[in-house]
Amino acid sequence: MENRTMEFTTLDVSIDGRIGRITLNRPDKLNPLGTVPLIELAEAAAWFDTTEASVVIVTGAGRAFSSGFDLREFAGDSDATPRDNRAQADLGRRMAEAMERMRAVTIAAIKGPCVGGGVVLAGVCDFRIASDDTLFAIPEVDLGIPLAWGGIPRLVREIPPAIVRELVLTCRPFDADEAQALGFVNRVVPRVELESAVTELAEQLARKAPSVVRATKRQVNTALENVASTAGAWADADQLGAALGDPEARVAARDYLSRRR
Repeated sequence: MENRTMEFTTLDVSIDGRIGRITLNRPDKLNPLGTVPLIELAEAAAWFDTTEASVVIVTGAGRAFSSGFDLREFAGDSDATPRDNRAQADLGRRMAEAMERMRAVTIAAIKGPCVGGGVVLAGVCDFRIASDDTLFAIPEVDLGIPLAWGGIPRLVREIPPAIVRELVLTCRPFDADEAQALGFVNRVVPRVELESAVTELAEQLARKAPSVVRATKRQVNTALENVASTAGAWADADQLGAALGDPEARVAARDYLSRRR
């Protein structure tokens, strides 16, 4: 059985037997998803496909799962070209597709803030267990940018479309209990029980025949793709890239950040 780690700058990545773990590790910033974490998440997913892992737990260090797309990168680089903006915008799609394609079953262990791109990251996982202090939010429209990375079809797979429309356009937060009632979260547990609940599920899944688990995951993913396809997600980068170069959107991002300092 394997027991090893992989070195990354913004992630802690390890495997113990058949259970792997990816931890977003910038707790002082609430684990934002900037350029480096997005690249490293895709690389970590590819690495796990070379291991014996049949289950991978995805979580965040500290009090948050993820504060989402790193707005400081978005608001700060006014010299970026349209080509630069599109390339940066497309990193999230590449991350989401890599995580979703991973052979191992993935479990998101969600706690505290889970915002924007963090919701997309949770959404590409096969299971989602949230602590009772989790607060979800999708504030992109308030920031003057669209929800990208294939986020809309992935939400529609789990949540009724009318509610997805409401959550994305109003940007209102929703808690773990509402997320479970909507079907986005499998279970809600007290914060102190999150680690044990996730570990118990991971161990249960790891005891099953890996080939059968992988085949079943592929079957489910194929069915979900038929429900709400992400085939057009590459175009999200055009819309997000345009927003990244929009001066009004940059002002909205800076205002949003200043209100949260």
